[in-house]
Amino acid sequence: MAIRLTPTALDRARRFLAASPASVGLRFGVRKTGCSGWGYEIDVANIKHPDDTVFEQDGIAVLVNPQSLPLVDGTQIDFVRKGLNQEFVFDNPNAAAACGCGESFTTVDKPLPG
Repeated sequence: MAIRLTPTALDRARRFLAASPASVGLRFGVRKTGCSGWGYEIDVANIKHPDDTVFEQDGIAVLVNPQSLPLVDGTQIDFVRKGLNQEFVFDNPNAAAACGCGESFTTVDKPLPG
């Protein structure tokens, strides 16, 4: 599978990365949080770790650590604006449910390795 960015997310990523000339791409993963278990993290990556999986799309690299990969593989990342708010949103085929506030998600039969 892969991590995919919509055209809107690609455009936003290009602007983020242009503001950080030392960056090597976007880092995407999860952390334990919220009422459902896992929360998404996305940020500018300044280094590539040897065990990162890298997904390239139209010149943008998305780096995922091995612990997060089973939980996010196949995710499509979009960037949406609603009124004054703007955010990355995630369409993750591994997510079985999300909490009511949308801050975290849970999976079925995909425990975090290690």
